[in-house]
Amino acid sequence: MIFDKALLRTVLLSVGVVAMVIGIYQTLFFNDLAANYWIFMIAMFCWMPLLYWRQQERLAAKVAEEEARLAKQNRAKTPAKSNRKRR
Repeated sequence: MIFDKALLRTVLLSVGVVAMVIGIYQTLFFNDLAANYWIFMIAMFCWMPLLYWRQQERLAAKVAEEEARLAKQNRAKTPAKSNRKRR
């Protein structure tokens, strides 16, 4: 069985959104934020890995872009060989 990271992201996002909605509803219904703090922490616990993974992907994309740019510059600096004989 292959682990699907996209499925994990979808589940974490869904659980986080549901926990946030339930926390907001409970807070408004009972007018007590302190009693529902744990529900908001579940939502944050689900969103933290998503934010971290997104940051890592952006960093990897920047590094790859910079490496591609440097490779292109190095390729452009290499002089083309000519067919003429040198003396």
